[in-house]
Amino acid sequence: MIKYEDIVDYYKINLVYKKICMATKHKKKLVKFELSKFSNFIHIYKLLENKTYKHTKYNIFLIKYPKYRIIMSENLFDKIINHVVSLYLLFPIIEPRLIDMNVATRVGRGLDHGVYLVKNYLQKLQKKTNDIYVLKCDISKYFYNIDHDILLKKLKLIIWDLDIIKIIENIITSTSEDYVNKEIERLVQKEIELIKRSNRNFKDKIELITKLENIPRYKKGKGLPIGNMTSQILAIFYLNSLDHFIKEKLQIKYYVRYMDDFILFHENPNYLKYCLDEIKKELSTLKLTLNKKTEISKVGNGFIFLGYRFLVKNKKVYMLPSKNMKKKIRKRYKKEGNIILERYNGYLKRCKCSQFVYSLKCNKKPKEKNISL
Repeated sequence: MIKYEDIVDYYKINLVYKKICMATKHKKKLVKFELSKFSNFIHIYKLLENKTYKHTKYNIFLIKYPKYRIIMSENLFDKIINHVVSLYLLFPIIEPRLIDMNVATRVGRGLDHGVYLVKNYLQKLQKKTNDIYVLKCDISKYFYNIDHDILLKKLKLIIWDLDIIKIIENIITSTSEDYVNKEIERLVQKEIELIKRSNRNFKDKIELITKLENIPRYKKGKGLPIGNMTSQILAIFYLNSLDHFIKEKLQIKYYVRYMDDFILFHENPNYLKYCLDEIKKELSTLKLTLNKKTEISKVGNGFIFLGYRFLVKNKKVYMLPSKNMKKKIRKRYKKEGNIILERYNGYLKRCKCSQFVYSLKCNKKPKEKNISL
């Protein structure tokens, strides 16, 4: 049985620190930590042993690419503890309870496994019928709307050690501190001022300012810190009851979820409409709602999932870059050249996009065909 004392361990603290060192690009804070590494380890150990750990302030950043979003970076002490809690408490307890179709941020699954499942389901369904429909659901501002009380109630059903609950509660409620929204507001206003003084045309300025103003703020008792390892595992767990509801109550055999973005396949569009109504009811118990991207469509018309456009033509499943992604890549390619193709190499190699890449290098739009391969 997993217990709190499992993380009061010098070896695990050191192991996590080494992993963080390998993944950290900015080495300055590592150098400072290294100067007193062993005394820092003792301090972390004592905080965990005495059960006196309290999360400190985040460094909050506004990221511009590929879109405006907020990232909350922890100092090294908090990051080490966050990773220790995730790797040695949360993952071992939560992972066995998740279904295979929940693919985000999980070892052995992830985006590639999600793509595999979509293709596999479509190929199986094509053997049964030519009419395949997809219900695509997307939750509105998911990370910002996860309810702390509901999450803790769910965790208490599977975690009996109150010391584990206490340290998790300390981490997730760190978004309720007043400075968090104040810093987000400061960053947003600073960027808006820069846009106003820029040489962009009026239409682009309005578009960018609108996107900035739509960046969510944290509400008391809601939201997970964006960027924490604990947030990733807790976010995929929060909808675990929905996964089981869809698979077991609605009897949907072909289902994939990547964090807050999920799809259901079925040959009957009316049944998918019924499923949509039931999903909305189930989400309301979690204090969540679906956004405008939610829709039911015929697979033959193509659908967007995992950032790709899936299309079925002549019994074959094609995976193409989405229009939005092509627009983003094209825009950045004009500014930065071939280095952008290297950055998006992982994305591009998964799909058929040779004409699109060729058109970038030749500085022209590809001729539209039935399938843009």
